[in-house]
Amino acid sequence: MDQSNFSVDTQYSVTLKDASGKLRPANIYVYRLYDDYMIARRTDGPNSGMLFKIAYGDVTKIVKTIKVLDKKRFMLPEAMLKPKIWETRDTMMSYSSAPGLGK
Repeated sequence: MDQSNFSVDTQYSVTLKDASGKLRPANIYVYRLYDDYMIARRTDGPNSGMLFKIAYGDVTKIVKTIKVLDKKRFMLPEAMLKPKIWETRDTMMSYSSAPGLGK
């Protein structure tokens, strides 16, 4: 996979390769796309709400693509998505909200 397979403010059901090389299902919401990686929020399981730096090569398959309406988009401060912040980290805990959902 590469950057052209993904879009900002879109949800995906994907198959991800974890640190041990096993394939795992995941639901993600993509915030930003950079040359080598994307910043995405997990929307499932115990890591729901965590932001992850995901290399495109770790995604082996896109199962489903869901365009997100403007009123249901998750909002984050722009400073949290800058590449400089992500140089030294792979995850970040964050609370994001969707104004259309009253959160």
